[in-house]
Amino acid sequence: MQIADLIRRAGRQFGSAPALIDGDRVVSFAEFDELTDRLGNALVARGLEPGDRVAVLMPNGIDGVVVYYALAKAGLVRVPLNVRETPHEHAYKIDDSQARALVYAGEPSAQVEIMISADELPGLIADASADVCDIRRDQDAPFRLAYTGGTTGRPKAVVLTTRSELAEVANFLVDLLPNLRPDSVMLHAAPITHGSGAFFLPHLVKGAANVVVQKFSPQAFLAAAEKYRATSTFMVPTMIAMLLEEPATATADLSLERLCYGGAPIATSVLQRGIDVLGPVFAQLYGQAEAPLAITCLQPWEHTPDRLTAAGKPYTFVEVQIRDTEGNVLSNGEVGEVLTRGPHTMNRYWRRPEATAETIEPDGWLHTGDIGHWDADGYLHLLDRRHDVIISGGFNVYPREVEDALLSHPAVVEAAVVGIPDEKWGERVAAAVVTRFAAEPEEILGFCADRLAGFKRPRALEIWPAIPTSPVGKSLRREVRDRMVAASA
Repeated sequence: MQIADLIRRAGRQFGSAPALIDGDRVVSFAEFDELTDRLGNALVARGLEPGDRVAVLMPNGIDGVVVYYALAKAGLVRVPLNVRETPHEHAYKIDDSQARALVYAGEPSAQVEIMISADELPGLIADASADVCDIRRDQDAPFRLAYTGGTTGRPKAVVLTTRSELAEVANFLVDLLPNLRPDSVMLHAAPITHGSGAFFLPHLVKGAANVVVQKFSPQAFLAAAEKYRATSTFMVPTMIAMLLEEPATATADLSLERLCYGGAPIATSVLQRGIDVLGPVFAQLYGQAEAPLAITCLQPWEHTPDRLTAAGKPYTFVEVQIRDTEGNVLSNGEVGEVLTRGPHTMNRYWRRPEATAETIEPDGWLHTGDIGHWDADGYLHLLDRRHDVIISGGFNVYPREVEDALLSHPAVVEAAVVGIPDEKWGERVAAAVVTRFAAEPEEILGFCADRLAGFKRPRALEIWPAIPTSPVGKSLRREVRDRMVAASA
């Protein structure tokens, strides 16, 4: 089976029902099938061949989705670029992926062999053949390249195949969204280049509509959610915090059944407040670019007060282990690295055989680089990224635990904790925070004294106007660390 088969079947089964909605523009399932056929044929006519990489720099909207799945029908490999990234970052990914074509809105970030402006798309589609575009490739051939967040260095391209894409859809339909139906509505408020885009196909194959918000704001989200009776959405924790800060959220008339979140750690105080305001609709997704959004899931009914720090249980078709540095599988309560295996995981890193060999075992187990443990009930608890663990005086300090303590202070809305060099202790704990109202660093540090062991408490705390983040909302601890080390020099 190919992705094109899912699109064609949805076109036949659901016909004139709305598949995509963006403001006043509505595209039916049948029209989406035809649009992607036409654009796929147009791309082939421009000289692109199966396996060629095509970079796509498009904002949230119907045209970007049409481009994505026209590529699938034409046997071309998608290289999505986030509009929030810089032209320099775009150029790096275009060069690294060896893209032959760039489909872009606005100003292009680089020059490649085939340049297609978004303004050209309507004409290309209108003039192209309406014949079925069906270039089929092996299920283990590259389908898309997903770049890692680059939080520890230059981003690496993760090779995801048709097989992994279909497995991801199956994971969602079996575990995360088992009750999807034709009257369900997915609201894409986050970039479709990342987590939100994974929800498109599961909704499409069930005849549900996908509504796209071009740019997130709490007001735009609430307006669209009420207007279209959205039943599902995906947010990163920063978006949830912003939504809860909006007074209108508490009285909004929402139909949400699943508010899925992931991409970065969430403060338990924010999560509990979200449940109090929006109800038991939250579902946590733990995954990474190498295992997209599907390692473990914490279902809405599992969001009990004693489990808000858990990452959930493995998906039905996903295996998860905790191992020590010697490769031994650990028992409940023992801390080690999280490994995962399943048909949805990456095939390899693009053009990086050494990194691939370090990450994927010969039997398919993938090293996530995350540190965690199982509890007695089979829930995974994540402590932090392996490279972010602070070793102070011989003790391991997990930044996420310290950040949670800081975020429980009523003034603190964002926090990033890092280790900076210390002659006596090796590293000392330091923190940068963003506050919602004026607060003194000493008062915040004193607040943490009752919540953290002495070796975990920050020895330095700075109040910043903003924490640097990646385009998908992850704190860039590396940048925080560099700034704090420079300031202490």
